[in-house]
Amino acid sequence: MFDLFNIGFINFSLLDFFDVTLVAIIIGGIYYALKNTIALKILFGLILLIFLSFVTETANLRSLNWIIKTILNIWLIGFIILFQPEIRKALVMLTKSPIFQWFVKTKMNETIDETLDAVREMSSKHIGALIVFPKSQNVQMTIDTGIPIQANVSKELLLSIFNTKSPLHDGAVIIDNQTIVAARCILPLATTSKYEGHNLGTRHRAALGLSEQVDSIILVVSEETGWISLAHEGKLELNIKYENLRDLLSSMLSK
Repeated sequence: MFDLFNIGFINFSLLDFFDVTLVAIIIGGIYYALKNTIALKILFGLILLIFLSFVTETANLRSLNWIIKTILNIWLIGFIILFQPEIRKALVMLTKSPIFQWFVKTKMNETIDETLDAVREMSSKHIGALIVFPKSQNVQMTIDTGIPIQANVSKELLLSIFNTKSPLHDGAVIIDNQTIVAARCILPLATTSKYEGHNLGTRHRAALGLSEQVDSIILVVSEETGWISLAHEGKLELNIKYENLRDLLSSMLSK
C-alpha cells in the first residue's frame, strides 16, 4: 500500500512512515520527561532491545528473537516498577499537552456544568457538599476511605449523594476523569480553625487540609451560609459568586 521504497526484503509504505513517526513522537516525549534522570539510560537499553527484536524478526532469526523478546518483557516490567515516579511525571506532562487537552476538553466541560448545576441548587438550599478534583497526584488513599461509586457525573447523582437523608452525604465525593469515583471519603483536617478572620467548619478544614497535602481542587458548599468556596494549594477562596465560579474552576483545572 503506497510503497515509498524497498530495501531488499523490507517494504516501507506510507502507513509504515506514519507508524514510525508516531513512535518517534512518543519516544521523544518520554525522553523529554526523563532527561537528566537515571531512568534515561534504562530507556536507551529498552529502545535498543526493541530495535534488535525488530531486526531478528525481520531476518527470521527465531531463536534469537525469542531470547530478545523474553529479556525485553522482563526489562519492561522492571522499568515500570523501578521508575514509577518518572513514569507518572511523563504521564502528567502528556495530560497537560495541547493535543490531550483538546480531546478531553468537551467531556471536562460537561463534568463542570453538571457539577456546578448541582452546586447552585445545594447552595440555594443550604445543603453541605465537599467535592474533590484530583490533579497531578494520586489520591487512592483518600478514595479507599470512602464507598466506591464509579458512575458518570450528573447533577441528579450529586444531589442524591449530598441529600441529608443519604447515608453517603457525610464526607467528600472524588471526581476523577469525568467519573464519580467514590463518595463519603474522609479528608485530613487542617490544623487551623480560622482563615482570614472566618471560623472554619469541618468541611472547610477538610478541604484546606487535603489541598495542603495533595495537588487537588476541593469545592465546598457551606451548610450554614450556603457559601461556595474553593481550596487549592493550601489556600481557600471563600464565598465565590456563582457567576464567577465556572471560569475560576475551569482555570484551576486546566493548569
